[in-house]
Amino acid sequence: MNFNRRPSTQSTPNITGTRTQGYKIPISPRNSQSASPITQQLKDYGAYPFVVNIDKVTEANQNFRTTLWTGKHLQLTLMSLLPGEEIGLEMHENVDQFFRIEKGKAIIMMGDNSSTPNFQQTVFDDDAFIVPAGTWHNVVNIGVTPLKLYTIYAPPQHPFGTIHPTKADAQAAEKNK
Repeated sequence: MNFNRRPSTQSTPNITGTRTQGYKIPISPRNSQSASPITQQLKDYGAYPFVVNIDKVTEANQNFRTTLWTGKHLQLTLMSLLPGEEIGLEMHENVDQFFRIEKGKAIIMMGDNSSTPNFQQTVFDDDAFIVPAGTWHNVVNIGVTPLKLYTIYAPPQHPFGTIHPTKADAQAAEKNK
């Protein structure tokens, strides 16, 4: 399945009048003085050059899952887990995954099989962890406020433009694959 969009072949001027070498510049909080509030900018910007304040967009995300950037080889996804909510035990056979906690407190679990995670650790604001391909893992929000995090999948895991407002929406989408 190809999750990528191709960049425009035409050169488009950006806000400073310079050329973008074939890429359309998406409106984002960093490149438009008239951009709407950051929470209205949470969408997948595709395989285009992109600059964003990752702290602000991660904390602004209210959805369980929002893909922010999907390229050919990786994908940036924002997540927000309610108190007590978890991602759910999963394993991506051919996908390495990087996580960073922006705000909150969680327990991460990892292991070689689904029944006995042999690695467990509490993580907090500014902690990062990596899940190698083929590793079972779960993230559980153990705090009293929403857990705000982002994850980078390599290669992409979700279709371009994925937004799942709730975990139930994410589970329904997985069943319909």
